[in-house]
Amino acid sequence: MTSAAELLKELNTLDEHPTLEAKSCAGDQIGKSFFETVCAFCNEPGQGGGRILLGVAKNQDDFFGGYEVIGVGDPDKIQLDIATGCSEKFNLPIRPRVTPEEYGGKVVLIVEIEERAPSDKPVHFIKVGLPTGAWRRVGSSDQRCTDEDMVVFYGNRSGESYDLSILSSADLSDFDPDAIEYYRTLRKKVNPQAEELTWDDEELLQALSAVKREGDVWKPTLTGLLLFGSRIALRRELPMVRVDYIRVSGNEWVSDPERRFEKTIDMRGSILQLVDRVLAAVMDDLPKGFELKDGDVQAKTPTLPSTALREAIVNALMHRSYREHRPTQVIRYSNRVEIHNAGFSLKNEDSLGETGSQLRNPTLAAVFHETNTAETKGSGIRIMRRLMKESGFSLPTFESSRANNYFVSRFLMHHFLSQGDIRWLQQIPQSITDAQKTALIFIREQGAIDNQTLRQLTGSDVLTASHDLRQLRDLDLISHQGKGSASYYLRGEKFPKSLTELIEVKGKSEHGTLASEHGTLASKHGTLASKHGTLFQEIPPELQSAILLLGKRPGENIRPIIQQLCAIRAFSVADLSILLGNRNPRALKAKHLKPMIQQGILTYSYPDMEKHPKQAYETVNKS
Repeated sequence: MTSAAELLKELNTLDEHPTLEAKSCAGDQIGKSFFETVCAFCNEPGQGGGRILLGVAKNQDDFFGGYEVIGVGDPDKIQLDIATGCSEKFNLPIRPRVTPEEYGGKVVLIVEIEERAPSDKPVHFIKVGLPTGAWRRVGSSDQRCTDEDMVVFYGNRSGESYDLSILSSADLSDFDPDAIEYYRTLRKKVNPQAEELTWDDEELLQALSAVKREGDVWKPTLTGLLLFGSRIALRRELPMVRVDYIRVSGNEWVSDPERRFEKTIDMRGSILQLVDRVLAAVMDDLPKGFELKDGDVQAKTPTLPSTALREAIVNALMHRSYREHRPTQVIRYSNRVEIHNAGFSLKNEDSLGETGSQLRNPTLAAVFHETNTAETKGSGIRIMRRLMKESGFSLPTFESSRANNYFVSRFLMHHFLSQGDIRWLQQIPQSITDAQKTALIFIREQGAIDNQTLRQLTGSDVLTASHDLRQLRDLDLISHQGKGSASYYLRGEKFPKSLTELIEVKGKSEHGTLASEHGTLASKHGTLASKHGTLFQEIPPELQSAILLLGKRPGENIRPIIQQLCAIRAFSVADLSILLGNRNPRALKAKHLKPMIQQGILTYSYPDMEKHPKQAYETVNKS
């Protein structure tokens, strides 16, 4: 058995976590939260139970939330209360193992709870009932169960899953024959001899639980309409079951209702067909990474692996909660792609990527698997991570919220430790590990990081990730926010400067107020922050890195970068001079922009008036 000293060290190193909880036991009263944790440890699938250390509390004077022993006043009474409460409060008796131990002259109690067998779950408080009387262990917290948690515990034993709900206002005329035929095509590719291919449409719908009897009439189920419903029927019966593709300028969500998104597409239809439609919309509009190697004349444009994105789209449609009336969203920022779907992960976030799957929509998932639309159960996230790693990109990250009932898959459009990243990280005088470099790059792209995200990015364990983050904090590269399990990290005082900041510093040191022969940029174009702050956010990270690699006299090597910039949108010579490191606008125009116009690489925004006051430059072939 683990000793109290070892458990206290574990708390101070890792804080509370899925299998360890600390309780102060103030005033010799156990408290309701103790029994909630007992219930959660009994119920959480695949976790093996957990341990509670009684007589320990956080040191309120310690900013980082350290734990100290305060002891329990009456160990005999506490042990009796534990045994009585665990025996009487729940729908079945719980038998914890309680061990008293002396630490520093004070008594602490180690309470060990075993996970119950699947046939015993869900354990719940008798007086409250189900589902809210049952609790699950989610990370370091205890969470009340919902109806969807009951699916995890019961499966189909105590009732049918929500995806088999009958839609009474729909009928058989709401099915789309083309969608049914599409299923047959997919199924035939997997198994040409499959028996169901010989059945007629009515038999096939019945076999797939796409219809159920309501009295003497066959009615579509939720699964049936999702798989085979016509667009008209889907709009009528399930108006918010759609996928919205949203393109956002910059790296942040547009919260201002007056500002319009660059592009939005609303997509409806059979979700089997929707997978490839959504993927095509993303891939067709995906900004390409930028790579210019020594000796290359033209830029190469690697991009995110489509198979990884497809897997994320499939997961979103297959595992989302269809009880929620909100669409699935695919959001493309300048530096990343995010896929948001309703429904938190039924698996613990620390278990994501491990084999095995907990299905919210088992009937729907069965069709996805037998048509090979989804891979082997539980392997989707592992496949995404492998593909991103093999393609040289940062690993995807995943965020699940029970409170807000959503799940997010996030893909950075960023190669892991590219030459530009290495150059950017050279601003750090100390030697740091690759995992720590990854943390800094993620903060640069996303603004913040926590222990769990770093573990997802690097595949490390909790202790290693904590050590890496503490070292970066001690170097003032990042700053610590929050306490305990709610800790996260932001940029510190010595965080490496971004492209925008480097240009600002260079401009102030070399040109004072950034004056040029056309007048100060502050007076003609507004301040750098207001005019160009969002401008730099439009530029993909690899292109920013390529700009950082430019020397004082890059020669014609600057032209592919100009071509990439002007493919994003039209830029004036003043804008380009700042983006390219505050170069002389007159020299830039004479040596590069005009020759590129003559070569047909660039074109004027106002071709009929070369000296137009709003003249800008655009790339001719933007592909």
